[in-house]
Amino acid sequence: MGTLPPPYFEERTSCLPLKEKEEDDEDGGNYGRQEHVFKDALREDMQSDERDRDNGGEDEERTSSSSEQETDVEECGEIEKRSSDRVGDNEDSTAKQEVRQDKKPVWTPGFLSRINRDVYHYAGHDIIIYESIDSFGSVMWPAALALCSYLESDQLGTKLLGKRVLELGAGTGLVAIVSSLLGAAVTATDLQDILGNLTANVMRNTRGRCRHTPQVTALSWGPDLEHSFPRSLHRYDYVLAADVVYHHDFLEELLLTMEHFCQPGTTLLWANKVRFSTDLIFTSNFQRSFHTQLLLEEGDMKLYKATSREEGDVNI
Repeated sequence: MGTLPPPYFEERTSCLPLKEKEEDDEDGGNYGRQEHVFKDALREDMQSDERDRDNGGEDEERTSSSSEQETDVEECGEIEKRSSDRVGDNEDSTAKQEVRQDKKPVWTPGFLSRINRDVYHYAGHDIIIYESIDSFGSVMWPAALALCSYLESDQLGTKLLGKRVLELGAGTGLVAIVSSLLGAAVTATDLQDILGNLTANVMRNTRGRCRHTPQVTALSWGPDLEHSFPRSLHRYDYVLAADVVYHHDFLEELLLTMEHFCQPGTTLLWANKVRFSTDLIFTSNFQRSFHTQLLLEEGDMKLYKATSREEGDVNI
């Protein structure tokens, strides 16, 4: 069983919060800029309403809407005050023009809420990751850090170059990003409602850095994948998964998905921190379904390698 300097999934990674007022990223994925645009747009709407009232041009149909907006003005007074401090009255027209002209990239998430923005260092690069409070799948889990440390280690890093890689339950995208930076052609998958934050993180950290542009696509676990992902067309050298066995009701579907993509010639790497008895049940079923080898173990953190039972065991 291989080992890395303990704790390999903590010491090998720096996780430093970035300043909230940091300059916008070139790719337009900065949440702070989105919030600033949101506030400016809100201020523009309020000022437009004030002009309408001064001119006496309000229709009866807008009376209810105007009343609601006046309430919004009172509740958002602090936002308006901060916006007014930044932009004087003589700059209003310029600010409005900037709001109208601002076009966010299609992969930018459509929400403003977030937990934090952190920077990790793998494969010789600083990797900026946004976490979202929208779901479990949009936050960083420890097994992802463990798998990233293993991927960039001498045990596997050089072997990812040019390989086709599929990640299941990609979440924030860190594993997919590291794999891409190591030269793999990566397809990151997750549920549809996770893709906004996932795609933003992947594009932000791989653009102009990678030999192969990573792909992000929706994938629901289950027995019907042959229709949407036929095995004859979707063949991968590696299938990666990290902390996908968290407490949920789709463990059978997950195992079927792993079996679907882990064909002869494919190596499956699954990292997991054991938390519940259901994790142990899944592990037992996983070991019966594949040829498996425990590559790394540190406390409750485990990393398995698996290959299809249709072939002999393949050494990494």
